[in-house]
Amino acid sequence: MAQRILSGTIPEGATISVTELQADLGVSLTAVREALKVLTAKGLVDARQKRGTFVRPRADWNLLDADMIRWHFKDADARPELLEELHEVRGIVEPAAARLAAVRGDDSHLAALEAALAAMESAGDDLAAVVADLAFHRALLAATGNELLTKMEVIMETGLADRDRLVHKVKPSDDPVPSHRRVVDAVRAHDPEGAELAMRELLAKAAEDLTEVRGSSRKGRR
Repeated sequence: MAQRILSGTIPEGATISVTELQADLGVSLTAVREALKVLTAKGLVDARQKRGTFVRPRADWNLLDADMIRWHFKDADARPELLEELHEVRGIVEPAAARLAAVRGDDSHLAALEAALAAMESAGDDLAAVVADLAFHRALLAATGNELLTKMEVIMETGLADRDRLVHKVKPSDDPVPSHRRVVDAVRAHDPEGAELAMRELLAKAAEDLTEVRGSSRKGRR
């Protein structure tokens, strides 16, 4: 139901017929009503007397909710702008996070970053590579010592997992370790400028990968 709303199949302002939805999805009326309670809590739908259940304006949707992000990125193949939006968020957050990590990171944070790098080096398949990449970026956010930044992992993890999945399809042999290693080396050296620069270079490489993914996707649709 959420994906239908997020994709626009059920547009903003549309009235939702609970009985029709029940028949379409092949589930019980109770299941539909419980699902609508969840979507109401996330700002997707609401109900009014006489009007019934309807889709709320997009501005009301809680797009930073973990489930919403996961549902949103399930449609990333159809909506490549989602990956572009993720890259913009990363460009704002991660260079600053790397700078803070270089100032505040301690031995435990460095150990977590090193463990993620080791997992990248030893990854034997795409899934292991994605898990290692997520661990790296989670460890970097934790090294900032800022709880609010750490919570950004909710956005990063879902989006990065989908982005990594797409990139590995196009560039399965690309080695991510050197670019990530430069970030860790600068954090260890307590070099905030160097850490920020290394992260910006990493993100520039990610942007190139994203461009290549989009190009491959277009060719595949021809």
